[in-house]
Amino acid sequence: MSRIELPVAGQAPPERADAARNRRKILDAAAQLVAEHGPDAVSMNAVAHAAGMGVGTVYRRFGTVSRLLYALLDDDEKRFQQAFLSGPPPLGPEAPPEERLRAFLHTQAERLVEHRAVMAAAEAASPGARYDSGAYLTMHTHVTMLVRQTRPQADAAVLAHLLLAPFAPSLFEHLTVDRGVSTDRIKGAVDALLGMHD
Repeated sequence: MSRIELPVAGQAPPERADAARNRRKILDAAAQLVAEHGPDAVSMNAVAHAAGMGVGTVYRRFGTVSRLLYALLDDDEKRFQQAFLSGPPPLGPEAPPEERLRAFLHTQAERLVEHRAVMAAAEAASPGARYDSGAYLTMHTHVTMLVRQTRPQADAAVLAHLLLAPFAPSLFEHLTVDRGVSTDRIKGAVDALLGMHD
């Protein structure tokens, strides 16, 4: 089986030392605001004040609150991508594609539950931004590859979007907070969606 190498989201040209320090200060300030007051407290002005720098610097670095919130999730995203691109089975390339797809969607469900509040705030700050993010594009490419391997006759690219569509932060917020649905129950529904069972 041929392997397709995908880019890991978040990889960028090396930063100057002062730019890297500013980025870290901004992200640390945003993380502190989230920890102390929740993601709704994150604004460009609040982050700039907490980081001790001008708001223009924060805007130049991240552009929008949504991008800033997604950047907070970047380390977890990189670990997830390394796991499904080159890690051990069932996420990694040594497992059959059906098992990889199931493991991928289960892990994505767990990540959305764990980071629900920040992801929901990022989505609310800029609806639709997730579809243009490097993380989503990498996930879509990966799921398209797995669908193509398991269902060669399907329109793999469209089906990959439809499989990823339920993993919107707002839906997970509704399911887990408003409806009290457990992660295990969500994963069981994912298996039903895929036509799989234990």
